[in-house]
Amino acid sequence: MDPRFPKGTVVTISGPAGSGKSHCASELAKYFGVPLYSSGSVFRKMAAERGLSVEAFSKMAESDDTIDNEIDRRTEECARGGSCIIEARLARWFSGNVPKLSFYLNAPFDVRARRIAEREGIPFEEASRRTREREASERMRYRKLYGIDLSDLSTYDFVINTAIWDKESIVLILRSIIELYASQAERADRRTSQASI
Repeated sequence: MDPRFPKGTVVTISGPAGSGKSHCASELAKYFGVPLYSSGSVFRKMAAERGLSVEAFSKMAESDDTIDNEIDRRTEECARGGSCIIEARLARWFSGNVPKLSFYLNAPFDVRARRIAEREGIPFEEASRRTREREASERMRYRKLYGIDLSDLSTYDFVINTAIWDKESIVLILRSIIELYASQAERADRRTSQASI
C-alpha cells in the first residue's frame, strides 16, 4: 500500500451509472496499491449468472431483497478491513464504522447516457431508456429497504461533476484529495503521539 493512502481508511466512490465511478475507483486502487471492491461488478456478475440483463435483474431485485442484502453484506465485509476503495451506489452507508472519505460522482443525464451508449455499443435512446428504468428501480428499492433517499448528497465529503473535466483529470483530482487527507491524518497522529509523551 502506498504511504500516501490514508491508513485504515475506506475511500468510497458512489454515483449513478455513467458517472465514471468505476474507472476512477479502478485507477485509484491501482495507483495506491489497495484492494478495490465494486458492487456494480458483483451485481453484473450475479445478473449474468442468472442469464439476465442488468435491467431485468434490477426488476427482479425489486421483489427479492436477498439480492441487495447480499451485495450490502459483501460491502460491509470488505470495509471492515479498512485501507481499501469501495465503488458502490450505497458505499457511504454500508462501509461500516471505519474512517472513511466519501466521493459522489455525477454528470448530467444525457452525458451519462451517452457514455453508457458508447461503452455498451448501443444506441443513445436505448441507453437512456435502460438507465432511466434502472435508476427508478434503484431509487424505489433503496428507499423501501433502507429508507435511503439517493438524491440526498449531504452525507458525502465531496460531490464532483465529472462532465467538467476528462476522466484522467477526475482521477487526478480524487488522488490529490486522498493524498491531502492522508497527509493531514498523519500530521494529526504525530501531534497526538507527541502530546502523549
